[in-house]
Order: sequence, then structure tokens, then C-alpha cells
Amino acid sequence: MKISGNTVLITGGATGIGIAVADAFMKAGNEVLICGRRESKLKQAQARLPHVHTLACDISNEEGRKYLLDRVSSDYGNTNVLINNAGIQRAIDFRKGPRPLLDGENEIDINLKGPIYLSAHFIPLLMKRKEAAIVNVSSGLAFMPISFMPVYCATKAGLHSFTLSLRHQLKNTSIKVFELIPPRVDTELGLGPDVGRERAQTYGGIQAVQVSGALLTAMEKDEYEIAVAGARDLISGSRKDPDKLFQNMNGR
Repeated sequence: MKISGNTVLITGGATGIGIAVADAFMKAGNEVLICGRRESKLKQAQARLPHVHTLACDISNEEGRKYLLDRVSSDYGNTNVLINNAGIQRAIDFRKGPRPLLDGENEIDINLKGPIYLSAHFIPLLMKRKEAAIVNVSSGLAFMPISFMPVYCATKAGLHSFTLSLRHQLKNTSIKVFELIPPRVDTELGLGPDVGRERAQTYGGIQAVQVSGALLTAMEKDEYEIAVAGARDLISGSRKDPDKLFQNMNGR
């Protein structure tokens, strides 16, 4: 796929992997629109990338998704790349009952339902383009879960499964379906109040620019499953000896 001359829409594009991908696409000669829920973060992103377009919306609900489609259709009708990047990550202890699950933001709505419904909304628009793409950002944890983030891992596993099915459904259309599979990345994802002070202090990972670089390189080569750095080890280990890997990651 060509990686220049596109109009690219990135959800959750104001921070982390999203803004790194926006920067990479802009440097490659593309028009980029980022959306997110926080106006303050969008303003910061535009200060960093003056030529990026921004739009505030919440893709976790149908009203926000329809609003995004309407605005893109009217103002950015040439959009041919959708990157489903928006996501949140929470630590949830089910031994404490439903309260920890209900008190925070809904990972299922943002991480899984959002990309599925956005894809449904945007596919008719993308099919009008001569060449188009959908990129779903999953995680190495889609292949091997870590127990203190059970819902996050489940949503990413679901997104991986959805991506496989969607790629098959769209194989005879102009839309190519990619899956970006990052490992732990040094972003603000997962540093919310319910993750815990100790983990926030020790959190690390690769740089987001490594992920964005891997994405553009793979898209240009039409490599559809893009496992980055340590995510490759999780995928390999999950297929070779899943029980051993699970125990190593989660303790006995």
C-alpha cells in the first residue's frame, strides 16, 4: 500500500501511540485527522503538530461515532485510512465484586465496541476509495493475558479475532485490514489511578516512535499482522508453550 498521499483518521490520536503515528504519517506526506475526548490534549497535539486536524468526540458511544462519521464525510471526504487506536487500560480485581468494574471507564465500549462499530460505519465510505485501509491496534496481551488487567486483555483478544474476520470479509474490496500489535509502550496508557502507584513508578516500555515506524514500514509492504518488538515473543510463546508463558507472566 502507498504510505503517502492518503487522508488518515486516527482515534485516540492526541497522545501516546496515536500522536506518534500521526507524526509519522504527516512526515510521509499525508493529511491527518486525529480525534479524542479531551480538548486539552487535542490542543497540545496541535501545538506539537500544527498542520494536524483535530476533532473532539467520544467513540465509546453511538452518538459520538455517528458525529465522527458525519464530520469526516462532510469535511474530509477523501479519508481512506481509519486507525482504530483509542483505548484505555484498567486494573480490575474481580474478587472485590462488581464495584471496581463499574466505577471506572468501560474498556469494552472503548477498546472493542468502538473499533467494531466504527468499522461498520466507515467501511461504506472507505470502499469508495481506490485504495483504503483499516488499522486495528491490539496488543501483545491479546495473545497472552496478564491477570490484573483481565478486561483489557479480553478486549484486545476480541479485537484480534475481529480483525481476522474483517480482513477475510473485505479481501475482495479496496480495503486492506492491518493489525498493529505493540508490546508495552512508554505512554500514559495504564497510568490511571486504578493501576496502582507502584506500577506507575516502574512503568516503562519501548518508545511510541518505534511502533509508528514499524506500522508504516509494514503497511508499505502489505504485511498485515504487525507485531512489534516484545509482542513477537508473546505471540511465539503463546503458540509454543502457553502454560509456561502464562505462569511466567502471572506467577504461580
